[in-house]
Amino acid sequence: MARFGRDEGLARFGEPGVLVLLSLSDGAKHGYAITADVLEQTGVRLGPGTLYGSLTKLVERGLIAALPSEDRRRPYEITAAGRAALAAQLATWSRIVQTGQSRLAQA
Repeated sequence: MARFGRDEGLARFGEPGVLVLLSLSDGAKHGYAITADVLEQTGVRLGPGTLYGSLTKLVERGLIAALPSEDRRRPYEITAAGRAALAAQLATWSRIVQTGQSRLAQA
């Protein structure tokens, strides 16, 4: 994974944060909608503790922002910094995937 300074980017936060950013990259969503989208798009089920811990960390790092809530569900949106962090992670993972596929093809 791409490395960022201690207080910026995803740092050592990792995969759940990337999955949340990926989900929010196509529009604002509340927690359950994020969980459902991540499951549908990736097959990964985020538990409530993982999801809400990730949301808290992403807000603290300025990668997502909480929007006003009309009911008990709080929607979140990705920020410009979150888009940049997601792009950096996807670029790193793309290199990893390409290397792995190349090495497997040689075997």
